[in-house]
Amino acid sequence: MLALNEKGLQNRGEWESKGYILPAYDRAAMIENTRKAPAWIHFGAGNIFRAFQCNAMQRLLNAGESDTGIIAVEGFDYEIVEKGYRPNDNYTLLVTLKADGSVEKTVIGSIAESCILDGENAAEYGRLKEIFTNPSLQMASFTITEKGYVLTPAVEADFANGPGKSKSYIGKVASLLYARYRAGGAPIAMVSMDNCSHNGDKLRAAITAFAEGWQDDGFLAYVNSGKVSFPWTMIDKITPRPDDSVEKMLRQDGLMGLAPIVTARHTYIAPFVNAEESEYLVIEDDFPNGRPALEKVGFIFTDRETVNKVERMKVCTCLNPLHTALAVTGCLLGYTRISDEMKDADLVALIRWVGYAEGLPVVTDPGVIQPREFIDTVVNVRLPNPCMPDTPQRIACDTSQKIPIRFGETIKCYMADPARDAASLQAIPLVIAAWLRYLLGVDDRGAAMEVSPDPLLPQLREALADIQLGDPSGAEGKLDALVSRADLFGVSLADAGLDGKVKAFFAEMLAGPGAVRETLHKYLG
Repeated sequence: MLALNEKGLQNRGEWESKGYILPAYDRAAMIENTRKAPAWIHFGAGNIFRAFQCNAMQRLLNAGESDTGIIAVEGFDYEIVEKGYRPNDNYTLLVTLKADGSVEKTVIGSIAESCILDGENAAEYGRLKEIFTNPSLQMASFTITEKGYVLTPAVEADFANGPGKSKSYIGKVASLLYARYRAGGAPIAMVSMDNCSHNGDKLRAAITAFAEGWQDDGFLAYVNSGKVSFPWTMIDKITPRPDDSVEKMLRQDGLMGLAPIVTARHTYIAPFVNAEESEYLVIEDDFPNGRPALEKVGFIFTDRETVNKVERMKVCTCLNPLHTALAVTGCLLGYTRISDEMKDADLVALIRWVGYAEGLPVVTDPGVIQPREFIDTVVNVRLPNPCMPDTPQRIACDTSQKIPIRFGETIKCYMADPARDAASLQAIPLVIAAWLRYLLGVDDRGAAMEVSPDPLLPQLREALADIQLGDPSGAEGKLDALVSRADLFGVSLADAGLDGKVKAFFAEMLAGPGAVRETLHKYLG
């Protein structure tokens, strides 16, 4: 039997005989070096961090390009560290699921230490202050989701508490940065790696709000001095929840203690993380205290404008619109795997039309990544990957927040170009109509269907409440208020000349059971 911890990994031969790739560096020395001179601390100890950033750091360590690792911090769900990290001596098992059906199993040991961002725990928070006040620290990175940077009333209440007494996640981070300022103000890069637009500015705004709220001019000057940077980044890697089939495969190898844990905060964690092979991380190269040589393991360092262009390319054209198109139609057609959708000729035709025919003509070309090569990989390798257990139901979450960027920006490009006609678009309004049809909570067979969480779901369901499958009469008129909402679509569909097309597609999809399939096939087949 194999155990994923320091003792269990002493028998390297047994692990390697079963195809596992093990750390090729002195881990004890790495841990000691990191404790003395930390260079990289990361907030948000979830799956993408373990699968992407930790693997990149391990490759640097294996190549002798670094002698320190990463310090992992969890500030939202402490059980991730308590039950997922420490029982395994901070090791994690990365299972890379490749499109050709092969599997790569890598034991990741680059996490030198795991910490909990708990201001009430003197030992935990004290250790974090030691790390943050060490001049050697070059960057603090984050995958805490876009919501982590929002200044809610609860967060703003921390302004009155003052440094070191914050209750909120971002307030505790600001307090650690304040401690660094008080300890001499060494430079540092604060690097949001969350999948949201202009993420560095969101982090900067949150930290600046605390500096202003605490009314400390010296701290505010430090944050704005250039000694603290907030680079923009674009990240792209799919890391679904721990999958049962992967767990079964690892158990057959003799691994113990693999059962996923659902924490009290409903986080799914396991000693292993399953992920696709493709990954991109593009970073604005603004690191006032230096940085690890991550360009040697595939990270792309560039200027801010290029990061922005890469993000627009991915989010508005080459990946995210395709994901949303597959999500809403896949749910309606009863699919539970994205890879299975890619065997459906109608759905493949839909995303090819959205991406290639309507997106690429107005795509933003960043230069460092070629848009056509990127979308080719998405369509031909990433989405069809049979080993990836990703679901349309997961991707359909929060669709109302995604539509304006994923489709609205392309519509705007057509509207702004005198040589193009937004009203000529066909696949994008078809997807929008499918989303509105999805919101009814009835699949294409006519059966009740669970709709994924969305902050606007109650009001959207109310707007569509009187619309019934099998009764398309009058449905178009009931959409008039919705299709004119620029907040939903990034632009008024009426102004774009697309309102009539969306309403007509929607009405066709309401004709009765099977009407969604018939409509897709009619326009795409």
